[in-house]
Amino acid sequence: MSIHDTFSEAQFTTGIANIALAKGMALQLGSDFSTYANIIAQHRPEQPLGAPFDATKQDVNHENGFWVTGWDADGTLVHTQAMRRFDLASNLADFLQDGFRDFPPSGLALDLKKSRYLPGPGAKRIRGSACYHGEAWLKGGENSYRGSGIAGALARFSMASAALRWSPDYLFGFMPERHAFRGLVEREGYMHSDPGALFWHMLDSPEILRGYMVWMGRDDLTHMMATPPETLIH
Repeated sequence: MSIHDTFSEAQFTTGIANIALAKGMALQLGSDFSTYANIIAQHRPEQPLGAPFDATKQDVNHENGFWVTGWDADGTLVHTQAMRRFDLASNLADFLQDGFRDFPPSGLALDLKKSRYLPGPGAKRIRGSACYHGEAWLKGGENSYRGSGIAGALARFSMASAALRWSPDYLFGFMPERHAFRGLVEREGYMHSDPGALFWHMLDSPEILRGYMVWMGRDDLTHMMATPPETLIH
């Protein structure tokens, strides 16, 4: 990574943090996942901690992960997301062929045996260092931040923070199909997606939760950060 890239990424993250603060949200970054687990248990009980960021289940720590929380002026948790770095031995398709069950949507009773992953062309292309982007949550209800455009800015904050910390070759994440249909892929800043990548079967119903894999490369990330942060907010 060049000095210019580092400076640009630092400017970009600072700009988004300042925008969030102006809207009454203070952002916090951390890499102690025991602390994060306690925050989620106390302040976000309706959406349990996701398995990829649960240090009691998987090998996530200060060297390969970080989390972001957002707090309003009353000390209420209003936002979360997290990143985790993987160094791929082959490509992402091979990594997820057996490993996709380590990335389940949280809070659902899933039949992991019946659930399936179908790699798309993007997953076969992704090699080297790749960061998984998850835990995205923005509190709803009265005086919610939803609909203001800040969700997309916050997603980009984590992406740029990952670039500053690790300069990964790729970023990737998973998204329910219904959210992808509503344009969340583009709103979060992702420039590529593999539709029909995940089929999560429920234990207690015939329903299948279909998911997209979203992703972007280093060049995409650099292009994304050329957009002034202030233009992302309505």
